[in-house]
Amino acid sequence: MRKPHQNPRTGHDDEEEALTMNRHDATKRFHSGDEQVADLIDDAPPVELPTPDTDVPMVSRSVRLPLDTYERVRAAADARGIGVTTLMRQWIDAGLADLDDSATVSLADVRRALAALAARPTAA
Repeated sequence: MRKPHQNPRTGHDDEEEALTMNRHDATKRFHSGDEQVADLIDDAPPVELPTPDTDVPMVSRSVRLPLDTYERVRAAADARGIGVTTLMRQWIDAGLADLDDSATVSLADVRRALAALAARPTAA
């Protein structure tokens, strides 16, 4: 490993300069073969990754939506206090459940649906 030296132009040593350089400069230096960025990565302490909120492996997919559709989805998610991705996942799960004739519905969901129907005013 190289010993850090002071850059005469900036007055920073290699590590300080690597920490303060912008993304474009860092990428340019990395692709030019400059070992400074690679050494910084090698010397960096391990980073704690966030704990997933589920034990189920997830797959990330990109979906193109018209802006007005996305804004409606975002508003619906905000109203429920959940993220857009969570709401979309719930809607997809519900749509798939509709396709599956053998799907089981939780008793709590049935009770909520019945209570909501009972609370509706009836047409005269």
